Amino acid sequence: MDVFLMIRRKKLTIFTDAKDTTTVLELKKIIEGILKVPTRNQKLFNRENNVMEDEKQLQDYGLTSSTAKAQNPATIGLAVRDDNGPFEPLELTPYSAPPDLPDVMKTPETNGQEQSA
Repeated sequence: MDVFLMIRRKKLTIFTDAKDTTTVLELKKIIEGILKVPTRNQKLFNRENNVMEDEKQLQDYGLTSSTAKAQNPATIGLAVRDDNGPFEPLELTPYSAPPDLPDVMKTPETNGQEQSA
């Protein structure tokens, strides 16, 4: 079954899908095709911020079609390194919140009607 993933690194977000039987190494190869970062220079983290092992399948980490849906993809963290250097620490920059609506765009609480108790 299809598993929908949101791979995050700092301010970068990659949306992709894979089978629940896809190995972590195969997922790294997908990322390599997008970012041009070799698989050996990638480290993936699951929801608990544990390093994901290359030979394990996504379903081994609880990533299945019922937990990683298109409308609610599972988040995987990505850390990279320069050739043979240390891996950067995992950093997921929080998404910004939209600004508050200006007063002229806000609707009154009652919308001009009496509230019933």
